Amino acid sequence: MSIKLKRFRAQPMSRLLNGRGELGDLMRMARLIEKAQQHLREQLPPEFAEHLFVGGYQSGRLTLITDGAAWLTRLRYEQPRLLELLHQLPEFQAVTGFHLKVRPVRPARVPPRQFRHLSSGAGDEISSCAADVDDPKLKKALERLASHAQKDEEER
Repeated sequence: MSIKLKRFRAQPMSRLLNGRGELGDLMRMARLIEKAQQHLREQLPPEFAEHLFVGGYQSGRLTLITDGAAWLTRLRYEQPRLLELLHQLPEFQAVTGFHLKVRPVRPARVPPRQFRHLSSGAGDEISSCAADVDDPKLKKALERLASHAQKDEEER
C-alpha cells in the first residue's frame, strides 16, 4: 500500500490573510475590533478614551476593557451612549450590549541602571598592573578597564 502525498503550492500572504480560511476570519475580526475601538475613542473625552480598549465580539456583545475600577464604573454609566455610537457603524448594528472587564495595564519596568565609578587612583593602579602582565588578552582587558577611570578635573 502506498501513501501519496499531496503537494501544496505556496500562497501569497495577502491571500492567506484576506482569504476564507481561519486566518482570514481572524484578521477580519481584528480589523472590526480596531475600527470599533478607534470610533469609540474618537467620540469620548481624551482622559476617558485612553483607558478604553475593545477586547472582542461574541454573541452580539462587545467586550470592553478598562485599566481601573474607577473607569469601569464610569463605563457602566456610558453604556447607552456607547451603544448608540457603535450603531452608527453598519458593521456593529447587531451589537446588543457589552461585557465589561478590568485588566490593569502595568508598564514594563526598566531596571534602574547602576553606575559604577572608578577613581583616577584606581585607574592608575590597574594601568600599572596591565604594564606588568604578559598575557595580551588580559593586558588589553585591564587597559580597557583603566580607561574608565575618572579623569582629574583639569583634564576634562
